[in-house]
Amino acid sequence: MNSAPPIRVLLADDERLVRSGFKVLLDLEDDITVVGEATNGVEAVELARTRRPDVVLMDIRMPQLDGIRATGRIAGTDGLEQVKILVLTTYDTDENVFEALQAGASGFLLKDAGPAELLHAIRVIAAGDALLAPRITRRLIDQFTAQRRAAKSGEDRLAVLTAREREVLTLVARGMSNDEIGAALFLSPATARTHVSRTMGKLGARDRAQLVAIAYQTGLSQFTE
Repeated sequence: MNSAPPIRVLLADDERLVRSGFKVLLDLEDDITVVGEATNGVEAVELARTRRPDVVLMDIRMPQLDGIRATGRIAGTDGLEQVKILVLTTYDTDENVFEALQAGASGFLLKDAGPAELLHAIRVIAAGDALLAPRITRRLIDQFTAQRRAAKSGEDRLAVLTAREREVLTLVARGMSNDEIGAALFLSPATARTHVSRTMGKLGARDRAQLVAIAYQTGLSQFTE
């Protein structure tokens, strides 16, 4: 029997029906519990501070304070470093998704995703193991960072990394877990985890999602579908 505490989820969406649908689905799961509902970004930030959820399901477009700015405030608040933010968007080509990743989101999901995909997303984000929806993420970041890439500045930023850490960064950007990285590089999962942590520290990344963004911004990762 799993004795781990349930994943604490905060719902942030200005549409009541959307919140209700998510809550009904999540309440059916033994390992997930909804700890609050926010109707705008201001409420989301306040509830994140008071309820300390593990995961926030954050809509981008909300009144008073949009999901991107709310994400940035939560990510920048002392004591909320462990709160993971899963951004919800209607379109997989939404430029705001990339901005949300830069603000501190741990991943994103399309609103039309099925129940199984949503539950999997919450569990993955809560575990902090890998970035969500790598196929869509690759397209988004490719599309909206191409104009911002500068090879020289990218190399300068990555100069702090060892050759092994560059390899690890590339594999993280492909959506690999620590176990998969270890297998690919013939390392133990614990060693792979250490390399990932050191890479995050050197690049000032909050989590794996930001490592992916950095890999794209610097031109390190080039993917094919």
